[in-house]
Amino acid sequence: RTSMELGGNAPFVVFDDADIDAAVEGAMAAKMRNGGEACTAANRLIVANSVREEFTTKLTARIAALTVGPGSDDGTNVGPLVNEKQRRNVASLVDDAVAAGARVRTGGKSVDGPGYFFQPTVLDEVPANARIVREEIFGPVAAITGFDTEAEGVAAANDTEYGLAAYIYTQNVDRAFRVADKLESGMVGVNRGVISDVAAPFGGVKQSGLGSEGGTEGIEEYLETKYVGFASGQ
Repeated sequence: RTSMELGGNAPFVVFDDADIDAAVEGAMAAKMRNGGEACTAANRLIVANSVREEFTTKLTARIAALTVGPGSDDGTNVGPLVNEKQRRNVASLVDDAVAAGARVRTGGKSVDGPGYFFQPTVLDEVPANARIVREEIFGPVAAITGFDTEAEGVAAANDTEYGLAAYIYTQNVDRAFRVADKLESGMVGVNRGVISDVAAPFGGVKQSGLGSEGGTEGIEEYLETKYVGFASGQ
């Protein structure tokens, strides 16, 4: 039977031939949905160095413009985290990354006052040894790292014990299929920031669980398999 853990450390890989504006839109959806508290949320934004500054500048502008507050308030874009423990965890991941050399482009702190709010944050130049690269953030923090070659981008994406969701942005169809095949992930979104679909299998590999929900794969979990063996010649 299915055993689903579904922790995630989703890579969001932006190649040098990507539509940058579309990639920013996709990153907003993949990273900021539910304030980043989603197992499929983009955790590591891995961006080709040749387009990293353009992407980061545009994403920072979008994230800096978000309004934090109670979901019942008009105009609110980002609500609270689930509890104070999670807010402290997000703050700890950000502080660790900054101490290791990451650059804060916007945000980076808890919001003063009542409620478990954390500023929507963009970190650039995040080093590979930062905890935020290894651990699931589950909060409104975009951690950006760079790469040069396609092989480096794929290696960085796969450098995690998790493998639930992954995202690719490229305008090269051959690259999209090639990279999707190499990514160690149960689900891959190509030029889209939301990939969940009831008609498709939802599940991961490595430490992101076993089995799938949805699609025919999910239905199979509710069926009993029977093998009937006849003697040869009958």
